[in-house]
Amino acid sequence: MKKFDKERVLLAVAGPVIALAVAFVLSAIVLLASGKSPVEPYALMFEQLGYSDIQVLIINQASLYYIAAFAVAIGFRMNLFNIGVDGQYQLAAMMAAVVGAHANLPAVLQVPLLILTAVCTGAFWSGIAGILKVTRGVSEVVATIMLNAIATSVIAYLWLPNVFGVKVGNNNTTGEMHESGWVSGIGMGDAGEIYGLVFLAVLLGIAYWVVLNRTRFGFDLRASGASETAAAASGVDPKRMVLTAMLLSGGIAGMAGLPILLGDTHTYSLNFPTGIGFLGIGIALLGRNSPVGIAFAALLWAWLDKASPELDFHGYDKEIAVIMQGLIVLSVVVSYEAVREWGLRRQQRRVGAELAAGHVLGADNNKKEVAGR
Repeated sequence: MKKFDKERVLLAVAGPVIALAVAFVLSAIVLLASGKSPVEPYALMFEQLGYSDIQVLIINQASLYYIAAFAVAIGFRMNLFNIGVDGQYQLAAMMAAVVGAHANLPAVLQVPLLILTAVCTGAFWSGIAGILKVTRGVSEVVATIMLNAIATSVIAYLWLPNVFGVKVGNNNTTGEMHESGWVSGIGMGDAGEIYGLVFLAVLLGIAYWVVLNRTRFGFDLRASGASETAAAASGVDPKRMVLTAMLLSGGIAGMAGLPILLGDTHTYSLNFPTGIGFLGIGIALLGRNSPVGIAFAALLWAWLDKASPELDFHGYDKEIAVIMQGLIVLSVVVSYEAVREWGLRRQQRRVGAELAAGHVLGADNNKKEVAGR
């Protein structure tokens, strides 16, 4: 491997490693300040990795985080901050649940219909923010935050009994979906079942890498994110790319809730997981917007979520995992900036050394030429 390639790998790995190390240290300081052991909570959570049922829970949860993080990462590639992933995936999951409860097609048609419903709903909701940005200059951050609030109200309306809501005790639901829309998982015996749509997350990761790195569209997307002016000069329409990126981001966000909807709950209710879109932001940052990096970050986040309940049985607050997640996000921002500055300084020193070497070589050649005359 060339020296330059080794430096690129080092810079790519250094940020996440530093962020995780700093987060662990700061979390240990918090534990010490509260009079608790700074090591035992992590030992207890690592111990949970040995249990097969926890492993299944981690994989299932990571699949949701993985898809949500991809939705955020596409926006990041265009310098867009789609903070509305949470509203997009919740509204998409509800619409898919409604369609699944009222349409009863053969499974070979029902499942694609539900996926298409979720994708179109998410894309439509994010497309509103995209249109506002390209036509009126409205910040996508402001627009998507407001759309999150509106999505919550729309969901509350759709839950009304005279609309699509079905009351089950004190719980609001959309009614159980027809079995033709259920996606069977991978049975793991007593450990439970891995969601069948975990494979959807894997396919999305592969497609993301191929499209972004091996297609003209991916190049245009990255070029527009790096510099809209330069992209426009090369014939790319920046406004079209902004709208396309927002639609893609929302479409992928719409699929974030499908693994659990089609593989477990089979209805959208008050118990449906929330906040996944916001967690996807931290996961995308930690994974540096790469498929492999996001996969490791999603598994880390899922491990913190599913292993932390054990802390309650040993006198520790499980919220230490939430504290650590927050510290990771903060550490990521700081460490990436520090690594970027370090990389720039190394690059400047290398260029300076090469220029100096070229100057000395040129001077030596001039001396030889003069001596030859």
